[in-house]
Amino acid sequence: MRALRELSPLGDLDSSGLSEEASKSPLPKNTRNKKGKSGPRDPSGQVPTESEGHGEPSRTSENGAVPPPKATRRCGRKPKAEMLLLKLSQDLECPAPESICVQKMLGSSEEGEGPENPPGGRPKRRAAKVALLYLQELAEELTSVYQPPPPTEEAQEPELERVPKKRRSRRRKEEETDSDDPAQDADFVPSKEVLLQAEEEEEEGSDVGLSEASEQELEPLRAHGGKTSSAGRSKPQCRGIAPNGFHNSIMAPVEKCSSLTCSLRDQKHSQWEFPDWIPSAHKWTCLSESEAAPYLPAEEKSPLFSIQREGIKDDGVLYRVNRFSSLQPHQERLDVSFFVGGPVWALEWCPCPAGSVAPQYVAVYCHGSMGETHSTAGLHHGPTLLQLWDLGTLQPEQGSADKASLAYAIAADHGCVWDMKFCPSGAWEPPSTARTHPQMGRLGLLAVACSDGKVVLYSLPHPGALQRAKTTQVKDESFHKHLICKVQCVATLQVGSIQAGNSSECGQCFSLSWMPSKPHHHLAAGFYDGTVAIWDLLTKSLLQCVRQPDGSLKLYPFQCFMAHDQAVRSIEWCKADSNFLVTAGSDRKIKFWDLRRLYEPINSIKRFLSTEVAWLLPYNGVTVAQDNCYASYGLCGIHYIDAGYLGFKAYFVAPRKGTVWSISGSDWLNTVAAGDITGELVAAVLPDLAVNPLNVKRSSDRRFPVYKADLLPCSPAGPEGSVQALPKTRLYSEMVAKSYIQFRDMDLRSFKNLPSREPVRRMHTQEAKAELILDRLQLESLHKVRFSPNLDSLGWLVSGGQAGIVRAHCLAGLAASTGRRLLPECQARFSALYGDKPGSPGPPQCSPLPAE
Repeated sequence: MRALRELSPLGDLDSSGLSEEASKSPLPKNTRNKKGKSGPRDPSGQVPTESEGHGEPSRTSENGAVPPPKATRRCGRKPKAEMLLLKLSQDLECPAPESICVQKMLGSSEEGEGPENPPGGRPKRRAAKVALLYLQELAEELTSVYQPPPPTEEAQEPELERVPKKRRSRRRKEEETDSDDPAQDADFVPSKEVLLQAEEEEEEGSDVGLSEASEQELEPLRAHGGKTSSAGRSKPQCRGIAPNGFHNSIMAPVEKCSSLTCSLRDQKHSQWEFPDWIPSAHKWTCLSESEAAPYLPAEEKSPLFSIQREGIKDDGVLYRVNRFSSLQPHQERLDVSFFVGGPVWALEWCPCPAGSVAPQYVAVYCHGSMGETHSTAGLHHGPTLLQLWDLGTLQPEQGSADKASLAYAIAADHGCVWDMKFCPSGAWEPPSTARTHPQMGRLGLLAVACSDGKVVLYSLPHPGALQRAKTTQVKDESFHKHLICKVQCVATLQVGSIQAGNSSECGQCFSLSWMPSKPHHHLAAGFYDGTVAIWDLLTKSLLQCVRQPDGSLKLYPFQCFMAHDQAVRSIEWCKADSNFLVTAGSDRKIKFWDLRRLYEPINSIKRFLSTEVAWLLPYNGVTVAQDNCYASYGLCGIHYIDAGYLGFKAYFVAPRKGTVWSISGSDWLNTVAAGDITGELVAAVLPDLAVNPLNVKRSSDRRFPVYKADLLPCSPAGPEGSVQALPKTRLYSEMVAKSYIQFRDMDLRSFKNLPSREPVRRMHTQEAKAELILDRLQLESLHKVRFSPNLDSLGWLVSGGQAGIVRAHCLAGLAASTGRRLLPECQARFSALYGDKPGSPGPPQCSPLPAE
């Protein structure tokens, strides 16, 4: 009966078989005006009767007969169902139309005459007969043509619970208004099939309300956008607390985003790209101690620091780590800490297929010295060092048992590095890939934005393959103890043309974004003068691609446009549609671009000085980190800004007292993390930003600190009994001699009792009353934050700043449920693809789980 009701052109039928559209009752369920607004309704769900002053006058004649239903006045042609109903009612040969109460008539087969319009009720209509006849004919036609598959219990049970709730108000209303004897309306006897269906509907339509269990079963559907009984009228809500301590309303968008991310990666990510760019051992030259010295960071030891973990008694141990060394991961918290030698200004994870259970790598760039500064106006050349760190095999619930180690480093002469981006997919192959010498197994493709105005592309080999290739070449112990190499890049990207000079007129390159959709052949970069350039990495055009004598390529952009009046500080590609791009410039504007129509931006927003943007997959806007120099009082921090399509106002994600240097988002966890000048790394679980975020309540319950770095004074013997204040100096040597850094970590395995926990209370206090001291070196400030894009290292967050100490933390409380749900099947798929056999030169990437 429900299937017939959904497919019937008569509209939504009540339990008596009447069509609300066809049978024009004086008391319809929802009296609607021309604008579609509902009429008055009392709290019990009953429409007021005529005696209460809300009903319409009865359209009965003096003898009690009811005229045929009057068609609704509409512009244009009448509905087919209404015309058919009127025709059938006119063709029936009966002396006079009679009123029928179908619900009471279904239980009686006696014939008789009775009052046509009972007092205080609505008039009887013989249209019920016509409707039931029509339904019988329609049922025979539909069942002979279409047999729908039986729905599953999970999908059917909420529907069975919702539909009767809609019919109960009509049935209860008819029982109150129709008080005549059902034997008087027995001029039409329905078939046995109709009687059985009516009995089933009566059982479904009992007055028992939705139980708590039914509401809990509806919650997953609501969380994933499923329809509810009040779809479009009331906001779905999730009740209860999730196992990790967050409210279910906070965790519902996380589950939704993880499913969407699986679906997108299955569609947008590639199996194997750029097959010609395979690392070759001939293009990697190991450096000796003397050759590597100019490229090494100046500091050989880290500043003093201690780590205080929530829930673990602090033993007050002070650590000082050597350059390119790390601490042993904590047995319970699994956090990783290592020293790179200088202030960190570029950081990026190396992508790998889901389920590969492969080691995770992070590329890091740091300045050569703690006091090194660079003018943004001119071009800069000089030695630089790119570091690739091996963090081991990371899983959401287990960290690496080994310490982080420097896999190898690349010595270059392109000046400082402002941004780095790996190819999103299609560049990784298994370490056991069989390749003939001099080729090596490829780990990834890395694009580097340099201060000399160029973008350099490197094809990175697996560390094991590079070690094996260099073992036969290096026979002298004078080589550096760490593997530091001079590398010939596969391509150099610069602005201009083949007729222009080598020097770029656009200035330094500050930001990069790799096209997120396969074949990942476009790369966009933002420059000092406000130019955005886009290269085609697979072009064969002689005007855009020039092969150099050393075999590398020099590429020129196929598209350039002036995006801002000043430097482009951040650029991000839309992951859902590669036709859209967002840029943030030093002119305080954020602009959304359609690359098919670049004569003007889709939207331009001038608010504050933005430092970095993060565009999460499911949403129509970006999350923005900002400098506090132009922000209004109380509005400095992290904002979500809609692109303009939905017209939502900016959503305040988290307040920050100091400049937020970096922000990163996790598509898997629907979470953003940001590091600021005060040394605090804070994470916030976003709401469902596909709906208006102004309705989000208690946004403070969604954010929490990962850790807080404080600079504290100390004496040469240690911090105990020290009474001296922090030195007001910008010299690193003086600051490191009289102070140490204290990292206070939060227990991220659970978020139970979040508002009352000490790290959260400290975070809220500093958001309101923190003071910035800018007349000294901000040794505790954080410059770069990055979420891992890989499912195998789901929830891992790496950060680094002025002190040169890079730390990695796992948001295990958020990642555990998603990892348990997605990882096992992805690992099974990866094993089925590769097994114990070595990979082929073009390995297919493990396909993620489909969206649920």
